[in-house]
Amino acid sequence: MRALSSGGKPGAPAPAVPLSPRQMLIPSRERTALSVQQIARRRLAVRLAKRVLPGLALLLLAAIVLWPEFERSEDRSRYAFRRSIQPRSESLRVTAPRYQGVDDLNRPYTVTADLAQQVGAEEQLDLTQPRADILMTDGSWIYLQSETGRYDRPRDHLDLAGKVTIFHDNGTMLVTDGAAVDLAAGNGDGDKPVAAQGPFGTLTSEGFALRERGAVVIFTGRAHAVLEGERK
Repeated sequence: MRALSSGGKPGAPAPAVPLSPRQMLIPSRERTALSVQQIARRRLAVRLAKRVLPGLALLLLAAIVLWPEFERSEDRSRYAFRRSIQPRSESLRVTAPRYQGVDDLNRPYTVTADLAQQVGAEEQLDLTQPRADILMTDGSWIYLQSETGRYDRPRDHLDLAGKVTIFHDNGTMLVTDGAAVDLAAGNGDGDKPVAAQGPFGTLTSEGFALRERGAVVIFTGRAHAVLEGERK
């Protein structure tokens, strides 16, 4: 004989028994509804990420490709810096220098200055207030002076600049702004305007040339002379 549950039919399943709150499963994550502002911020963040991330990726690729060039450029800059800090040869400065020599005919000349400066190994001297004395065969002399000058010792060549004044012991004086003097040959030239005065009178011209150690003076270019002399 089969046992029957109260109020049931033979063979019918037993009714489900409701679970108590303690027996119910606790959800692993609580889900909360997003507000309109939160949804808008999330959409904005997604849009920015879509634009910014590709740009960052391109910058990263460019840095990887160009990094060797950066290193080579840095090496070149270091090399240039090393070259720039190499010590330079100090210039030789002499106070009140005096240089003596003789020309092709064994006639003496002397070059002096307030200051001489030689840069590097070149035998050229930058002179301050240079002066030169040239003795002629007949015993007469020529005296030259200027504000600045350059003396080329191997060539016995003197370049004068700034208020160049040339005296001859016969009373002649020439004033100009520049002159080149060949001490060995006893010649001089100038292409600056020159003013001369002496026993002959006064004369201006566009240039001049000294020949035969000053015994002959040639005035070049347009010249204007006022001659003086005794009338008989």
